[in-house]
Parts: sequence; structure tokens; C-alpha cells
Amino acid sequence: MTTRQRIHIRTATVADAELIFGLIVELARCERAGHAVKTTPERLRESLFGETATAHALVCELDGKPVGYVVYFFNYSTWLGCNGLYLEDLYVTPEARGQGAGKALLKYLARQAVEKKCGRFEWAVLDWNTPAIEFYRAAGARPMDEWTVYRLDGQALRGFASA
Repeated sequence: MTTRQRIHIRTATVADAELIFGLIVELARCERAGHAVKTTPERLRESLFGETATAHALVCELDGKPVGYVVYFFNYSTWLGCNGLYLEDLYVTPEARGQGAGKALLKYLARQAVEKKCGRFEWAVLDWNTPAIEFYRAAGARPMDEWTVYRLDGQALRGFASA
């Protein structure tokens, strides 16, 4: 049996909220930010699978066992005049790495971007995460060094919004 036959990617369902939550916690710990996870399975049920959900999730299985997930959404580029696909999370459990699951997830999303006529497929990676950077470079991705991500969150967001 080839690796390709062993890997199955499927659209996540509301029944996957607990699984995805557990994988989100694992990802946050790998990124040295376990303390930053504020969501719950219930919030995921609403935000990923509720009526107003705008994000999408996939589950990757290896030999029938869930080993990874992605969360993504569509954004818009005014310069290109078309949608883009933004990868929020891609995570594969440590024991499943090196078996093609991450590449299969990334290719799945690339195909989605092409099918939906997206002009871009983008994501962010921590600058110290060398294995991820090498993985993405091997796929042909390149860093956008001239761009810096800015963020308003928490009290800063609330304060700015109410000022």
C-alpha cells in the first residue's frame, strides 16, 4: 500500500470539534504558546460549523486514524481583484510527520485555491520554526520579507474600537 492510499483528507464536521480542539492545543504547545489557546470545543462548533461560519476545516487521516488538520478561509486581494486562500493552521502530529500527511494537506489546499480561482495561497510561519520553513520552501513557497504582520487583540482591540 502506498502512502497516498494510506492518507485520507476529509471535510471536518461538527462531530470533529473535540478532535480539532485537541490538535489546536498540541499545535499551540509546539509553537510554545499553549497558554494562548482561549477557544473551547463549543466555540469551535459555533465558529467553524455554525450558520455564520466563514472558516473551513479539514481532517487528515493516516490508516484511518486522525493525525492532522487544517483551518483556512478565503480573503480578498484588491490588487489582484480576486479571492485568496489563507491557511490559518496546518498541523500534523509528531508521530505522523514524514509520511506525506502535511504535503497532502498543503496540496489539497493548493488545488482548492486553483479551483476557486484564487490569486494567492498564503500563510504565516514562526521565524524560528526551521522544519516548517524548510517544508514550505520545498513546496515552492517563498517568504514575503517586506511585509510585517500587525495585530490588535484583547484590550488593545477593545480600547481602539471604543475610542
